[in-house]
Amino acid sequence: MAFAQPFPLAAAAQKTQQPAFGPDLAVRLICPECRDPNPNIVEEFGSGDLVCGSCGLVLGDRIVDTRSEWRTFANDEGDDPSRVGAASDPLLEGIEQLDTLISFRDGGTGIARELQRAASRSQSSRSERNLLTAFRDIGSWCDQFSLPKTISDIAKQLYKRSDEEKLLRGKPLEAVIAACIFIACRQAHVPRTFREICNLTHVSKKTLGQCYKALEQAFNLSPGATAQVNANGSNPSTGPENLLVRYCNHLDLPANVQSICGDIIVAARQHGVADGRSPVSIAGGAIYFTCHLLGKPKSSRDISVVAGVSEGTIKLVYRLYYLEREKLVKEEWIKEGRADLERLPVER
Repeated sequence: MAFAQPFPLAAAAQKTQQPAFGPDLAVRLICPECRDPNPNIVEEFGSGDLVCGSCGLVLGDRIVDTRSEWRTFANDEGDDPSRVGAASDPLLEGIEQLDTLISFRDGGTGIARELQRAASRSQSSRSERNLLTAFRDIGSWCDQFSLPKTISDIAKQLYKRSDEEKLLRGKPLEAVIAACIFIACRQAHVPRTFREICNLTHVSKKTLGQCYKALEQAFNLSPGATAQVNANGSNPSTGPENLLVRYCNHLDLPANVQSICGDIIVAARQHGVADGRSPVSIAGGAIYFTCHLLGKPKSSRDISVVAGVSEGTIKLVYRLYYLEREKLVKEEWIKEGRADLERLPVER
């Protein structure tokens, strides 16, 4: 008696006999514009594009450069043009900038700490380690303060010069770095106040002032980079009008408020209004005055948070401006309808 083969076994045997087909890997990229069977496809790694060499059509973007690194493996033939590691700092000439960090996790035996001490002694001298630490702190603090790389480079140059000439021997490292950043901001025409630098670096205002005065006298800085006052009594680097850009941006005020506020501060200086007040106080009071004058009021609390001064100081400067409002406000502003003296509140 013959038995029929079960259906699942027959299907499996038939499946194994069929040839397996895979995807066609011989796929060529052809330019849709030229339709040349032998296209000239160029990989431009500089821009990361895949371009047709015949017509210039961009066929792809974000091409990854898979070529090998540019290495010469030279020992005595100059610098090694390797792309490995961070960019070299020209201020650290002659100092090894690549460090080897040893982990603290050694199972509690204490060997890692000894290895760290031995590595630090063998790698560089104490002065070089201090310079590397200072440069690292300057870079991190400038990043926290959202300062550009230009200011960081200027601060590093100032610190290196002060370290080489031993200008601030015995002063805390944080105070010297803070003074260098403060001077660098003035030289780059983006001044920061003493209070802002102190809040960033946690250095006392007295210590920062001492270091700043010492560096100012030693470097013989130009008037544009110091707190010297010019002939008309204004300070080109730390005047209140130079602080308006940041304050108005933080308060989300339009550009016309900033320009009119600057004119009001200049007019107040010419008439001797609020003389002797700090630039931060004058800037805060002038913004409070201008916002109400133009019908775009801001509370004294908001301005106080941005400027870093008390509400009472802002209102005190505002009262001085309010008493001389006829001299500070131009008639053309009133005729054009941009300003109205009736909008100014009366502060008692």
